[in-house]
Amino acid sequence: MSQTPINRDKAETILRQSGWLSLEPPAFQDEVLRRSILLRFPAGEVVYRFGDELGGIFGLVDGALTVNTAPPACIPRLIHIGAPGAWTGEGCFLTRQPRRIELRALIETWMMHLPLGHMDQMAAADPGVVRNFSHILMASAEVLIRVIHDLQKPDAARRIASVLQRATWIGEKPIPLTQSEIGVMANASRKQVNAVLARFSEAGWVKTDYRSITILDVEQLRRFAVEDV
Repeated sequence: MSQTPINRDKAETILRQSGWLSLEPPAFQDEVLRRSILLRFPAGEVVYRFGDELGGIFGLVDGALTVNTAPPACIPRLIHIGAPGAWTGEGCFLTRQPRRIELRALIETWMMHLPLGHMDQMAAADPGVVRNFSHILMASAEVLIRVIHDLQKPDAARRIASVLQRATWIGEKPIPLTQSEIGVMANASRKQVNAVLARFSEAGWVKTDYRSITILDVEQLRRFAVEDV
């Protein structure tokens, strides 16, 4: 799926208006963006893998990313779809340990990258920026809390609705996920996903295409996802 190229000014505007960086002081925003590199990742390309060596942080500007992880010695599995404005990779800076997640571009994706060396330089000049960078960790924790909460819903249809609702964070675009991938994220079988999507499609909430799903009624999907069984 080809997209319009993202220029530097547009990328900075997006990151100043949404997600972690938008909540930080303007001077800190300026310094992060001044030191960052705008990168393009074609569909299917890995940004970094579980266990990779130390590196800096990445901010999603445009596109869609799969977030895959697992406990040590287990195979990483798909748990989340990254949203524009989201940053990740702070673990290497805070703990000096290898990567704990894998990021892969679902479609053509643009990211801003702040190298670890530049983060260290900023921290050496002002130790207070460590607190700013740690806010990324808290944002990631909020996402994981949401994922765990959604997985604890006993009804498979509501777990699937929750996954679709979370995936709409990528914006008003077709969600580039297969039914098998939705099943992994929702802890549901492919048969369950197929039946639920057919039900949602008949209700006019979604439209399914080959390897993608378009949300037509976000509010109805949200209401269904949060209802008590």
